[in-house]
Amino acid sequence: MVRQSRRKGSSPTITHILQPNAAGIDVGATEIYIAVAPDRDSQPVRRFRTFTADLQAAAEWLKQCHVESVAMESTGVYWIPIFQILEASGFEVFLVNARHVKNVPGRKSDVADCQWLQYLHSVGLLRASFRPEQAVCAVRSVLRHRESLIQIASIHVQHMQKALDQMNLQLHHVISDITGVTGITIIEAMLKGERDPAVLSKMRDQRIKASRETIAAALVGDYRREHLFTLRQSLEAYRQCQELIAACDHEIAQQLATFDAKVDVVQAPLAKPKDHPKPRRNEMKFDLRSRLYRIYGVDLTEVPGINALTAHVLFAEIGPDFSKFASASAFASWLGLCPDNRISGGKILSVQTRRVKNRAAMALRMAAQSLHRSQSYLGSYYRRMRAKLGAPKAITAAAHKLARVIYHLLTTRQSYRESVFAHCETLHQRRLETRLLRQARELGFELVKSTT
Repeated sequence: MVRQSRRKGSSPTITHILQPNAAGIDVGATEIYIAVAPDRDSQPVRRFRTFTADLQAAAEWLKQCHVESVAMESTGVYWIPIFQILEASGFEVFLVNARHVKNVPGRKSDVADCQWLQYLHSVGLLRASFRPEQAVCAVRSVLRHRESLIQIASIHVQHMQKALDQMNLQLHHVISDITGVTGITIIEAMLKGERDPAVLSKMRDQRIKASRETIAAALVGDYRREHLFTLRQSLEAYRQCQELIAACDHEIAQQLATFDAKVDVVQAPLAKPKDHPKPRRNEMKFDLRSRLYRIYGVDLTEVPGINALTAHVLFAEIGPDFSKFASASAFASWLGLCPDNRISGGKILSVQTRRVKNRAAMALRMAAQSLHRSQSYLGSYYRRMRAKLGAPKAITAAAHKLARVIYHLLTTRQSYRESVFAHCETLHQRRLETRLLRQARELGFELVKSTT
């Protein structure tokens, strides 16, 4: 479809319409503005409130205008209700990045924004952001809520430590975790009225490295009523958060059970972990590793640096299907882990990675940082990059490598094998030998390879 328009004093403009049945929506907290093509309605721009009945009326109006595809910006969380209603009504909804739809400066208004979105979408200049299926989004919502509860619980722990400091009780300085068995037992006894340091120190667990004498000395302080009150409330709030976190774990386990299995765990049981790491705090209260193995069909924890929680973050942010990414390079680009080349006038201005807020990329960066002691090829690669580029760039490079490995495993459903990287390690050794020989030759030396 070609639309021809003429402005006063200007030459005719030819616009190629690729999506004639397109609409644009400017989303707000209390109202939305929707624009359709001028030939679809006598009032092509309309305003609707964000009540459910009004959003359903907006969907009906779009159907009357024969709209098939709608574009909107991802504004906070306000886009979620209208997105779900339009998607349930059969519309193709494009959730676009606000950076990609910037309007001309000086023309910022709700009406202009929705019209600009409609125009860009109609001429095919918008690309929808990736959004996993609804079942995965449900897991993601609970997981993000769980992360918020963990942060709130840590704040209550800090309040407990503050109360102890104000009473000059150094318990949290002589034991590593006051929310452990020893810490909670001693704090409960203090709140019940026990003040004798000798009696309190007897509650020390045998796994605590600090001696009873050290703990007893740390429990001599000024017990004041107001600080004990705040300590009691902080402890109760911390326990309440732990109960809510356990409820989130139960909900996540039930949601994961609804996903189809890609592997028969009876015929192909999950292998035992190579090592038995110390259980981490705030881990799931169920066997998360086996649940993800059943859904993915591959055990991602075999990859160095990847644990069950990291694999779960990838599942909650992306889902079990990685086929929506055309290649491993496209996946790394979506994560923001590859160079963003900016070239002008034949000169490279910048090759820095894009600044993206991606939880999956953050999880991979943390996994890459844990490779500094790994004796695998990926650990060797991280240490080599760190010596060459520094820690920040090495973390990005190793996270990029992990992303490509994970994409290959999940798209081919092949198990991780360290022997695949043997050829890469051989090439690295050859390059290293060549560089050493060249440097020795430039300095007037001759290297002789040892036979032992």
